[in-house]
Amino acid sequence: MTEQNTRLGIILMVATTFVFASQDAISRHLATEYNVYMIVMIRYWAFAMFVTALAARSRGGLARVLRPRRPVLQVVRGVILAIEVVIMVFAFVYLGLVESHAIFAAVPLIITALSGPVLGEKVGWRRWSAIGIGFIGILVILQPGGSVFAPAAILPLLAAAIFAAYGLLTRLVARDDGAQTSFFWTGVAGAATMTLIGVFFWEPMIWQDWLWMGVLCCTSTTGHYLLIKCYDVAEASAVQPLAYCQLVFGAFYGVAIYGEPLESNVILGAGIVVAAGLFTFWRTRQKAAV
Repeated sequence: MTEQNTRLGIILMVATTFVFASQDAISRHLATEYNVYMIVMIRYWAFAMFVTALAARSRGGLARVLRPRRPVLQVVRGVILAIEVVIMVFAFVYLGLVESHAIFAAVPLIITALSGPVLGEKVGWRRWSAIGIGFIGILVILQPGGSVFAPAAILPLLAAAIFAAYGLLTRLVARDDGAQTSFFWTGVAGAATMTLIGVFFWEPMIWQDWLWMGVLCCTSTTGHYLLIKCYDVAEASAVQPLAYCQLVFGAFYGVAIYGEPLESNVILGAGIVVAAGLFTFWRTRQKAAV
């Protein structure tokens, strides 16, 4: 991997996080005005069309991706990701973008903690220490007994746990199925799940918000396209730490557009979580290089 490719990968990852943060900001606006299930369902329709088009153009076409070696796990992955998206959008509405992103930043720590029992990977004491410190950061954000510790604060933590499970299942199916197959089933299974739920919550939408809905669908497909290109040109281990930029962009949208407060405990706690996460990335990369 050349330095130039790594630099391009960094640019693409930062762009990806900006697009996904924009998606979250638009999701909060639409979900405040309309039913969350309907919003996520329409977004998934666009995503499903995107992954289907990609699969059709790939080598082997749709025939190859429609025959996964781990069909049950592929469907489960798609279903739980759709559930995670719904929960996270509810978190944006009831808790806000700043706190939700700060808590959700714990995903890499949860994945590391579960990679041992689920994937059989060895997690040393240094990474376990980082995991413990990271969850202290979560407690700093939540402030048990304080005003921030409300029922809504559980939503992004639950979403983070579900997304970590999705990440682990993705690594598990990767042993048998290719990335294109997994990507296809993520979109199709998720769209099917949300359609079964969302059609019962359909409601009229004004034309201005249909424009925002169109932008939301574009951010969903554009973000995933940029992410694919990012991993095409750079090693995942080199660019993955920059995924934390989504926390920064999400906080910017929360403060600048929605007037959310930037509390000192959230800043401190998020800093602890991110630092712990970056350490686990570094240790994982070191172990892989040995």
